[in-house]
Amino acid sequence: MLLQPLASLTDLALGLVTLYLWPRVPRDVEGAKYWRAAFAWTAVTALIGAVYHGFLVGDPRWGQVTWAVMSIMVVVVMSYLLAATVVQVLGPTRAIVFWPLRLIGFIAYAVIAVTGHPSIMAIMWCESLTMACVVGLWVWAWWQGHPAGGAVLVAIGVSIVGALFRLVPGATDLLRIDPDSAYHIGQVAGMVLLARAVAHGRPSAAVVAGGAGAGEQAADEVGGAATRRD
Repeated sequence: MLLQPLASLTDLALGLVTLYLWPRVPRDVEGAKYWRAAFAWTAVTALIGAVYHGFLVGDPRWGQVTWAVMSIMVVVVMSYLLAATVVQVLGPTRAIVFWPLRLIGFIAYAVIAVTGHPSIMAIMWCESLTMACVVGLWVWAWWQGHPAGGAVLVAIGVSIVGALFRLVPGATDLLRIDPDSAYHIGQVAGMVLLARAVAHGRPSAAVVAGGAGAGEQAADEVGGAATRRD
């Protein structure tokens, strides 16, 4: 018997939708490998979450272990989102500047999880600086006219609203569903919007160089043809 059927089904939906989106994230944008890793880790985390909500909630052993593992995986997702954001907004040469900051949050939450106190609130506290960096960079990118800036901010905003359903007491009363299910539904919408936003990101340097090379080759061929005619 399912312990939290709706939460399990909505987490399953989140996992399957994100799994569907993962291979469809473009490979030709800056930070593509980080974007794709974020989607892959999100999908796996949600699928594990479906099992957790359906069968392991309240289990004194496996339930706590599974929750700790999932919460650490969420932190890994945040790491990839930060890496993708830095590479997409500032360029690949700037990524190393943010890794010490990322390491602080990751170690802090790992300690909390290992000592038996993992929670959504703990994630929010440990990852608040990371999320602030992600949002701040995309606000700056949008201000500078980045092609994906506005769309990424909308996707992040939808995901944050979903998280608030989980964190704010009574936020889901009008929806008549439990906070976990509302959170999962918000994340489904956020991931769909994020996948669409990433597709409008800046092309990678290799793609730009390849396009320039193709243009030069075409120009050379046209020039050669003109010379032969002369």
